[in-house]
Amino acid sequence: MNDFILIILFISVVSADFCFGDAFFSNFHPVVGIGNLISELEKILYPVKKNAKKEFFTGLLLTVFVVLSSYFVVRFALFVSSALASIFFYLLFAFLAYTAIASGGLAREANNVLETMQKSGLVEARLALARIVGRETDQLQEDEIYRAVIETVAENLSDGVIAPLFYFMLGGLPLAWAYKAINTLDSMLGYKDRRHLYFGRSAAYLDDIANYIPARLSAGLIIVAAFFQGLDWHSGWRILRRDRRAHASPNCGYPEAAMAGILGLRLGGDNSYHGQLIRKPFIGDALESVSRLHVSRAISNLYLSSAIFVVLMVLIWFLRIRIF
Repeated sequence: MNDFILIILFISVVSADFCFGDAFFSNFHPVVGIGNLISELEKILYPVKKNAKKEFFTGLLLTVFVVLSSYFVVRFALFVSSALASIFFYLLFAFLAYTAIASGGLAREANNVLETMQKSGLVEARLALARIVGRETDQLQEDEIYRAVIETVAENLSDGVIAPLFYFMLGGLPLAWAYKAINTLDSMLGYKDRRHLYFGRSAAYLDDIANYIPARLSAGLIIVAAFFQGLDWHSGWRILRRDRRAHASPNCGYPEAAMAGILGLRLGGDNSYHGQLIRKPFIGDALESVSRLHVSRAISNLYLSSAIFVVLMVLIWFLRIRIF
């Protein structure tokens, strides 16, 4: 296939995602299919009798099967489409690339929380927030809602945008979709409740490994984008170095710390999940009181960080074409 056509198509797809998010394919998104596969396999493989070792190994089997299936199904589909006709390949490429990244969808949901708060008030804003966070939202106040949106934007910049693009750059769409499968597995099974403590452990570990580099890339991109935004990138670097490990996740603390630093906010702290209070350390310094303005800046940073990484990817792609 023509590499230059693919580059142009890729840039067009990313631009469309920035503008429209998942609006076109929300009802038949491939992630929904992966999620349905995970749900059905969990029903089949989860042991009838509680047994930690058996739960771990059946969870590992499910994880390996879903990841490999995602990789090879995408690879096979691209191969078949290219054998039929170039137009089928390019259409499938565009669809899979478009649905693999989530910058526009994330920004749309974050903006929706702001608009709901302004138009309908606190109660409706809590419901809108519940669509994009795992924490309980029914008792959150306005500043806590804004803080939750900013944290979500920072975390999901990494696993919703930078990570899929990173793995696409390394191994094309099959590897990008293998990553999406890993991320979906973690979101569905990677809990520490009794049912998933052992069954979802391999999914959680694999997600930590897969996000190791993208999370650190995302933190750097947040700081670079802050420089172009005129935000305090020096503080972003300082808070990143100081608070990057102030999180239960080995990865989430990196983009959160960078975002907290550039905005002059204190993120993190205690939150309730599934009826249980989870105590978390704070990240950043409370130099400013969180507001709508900070959420808008975080969303702008999301777009700019993503765009910077896409430009870097295209430059690397061009260099590879010229060298090889």
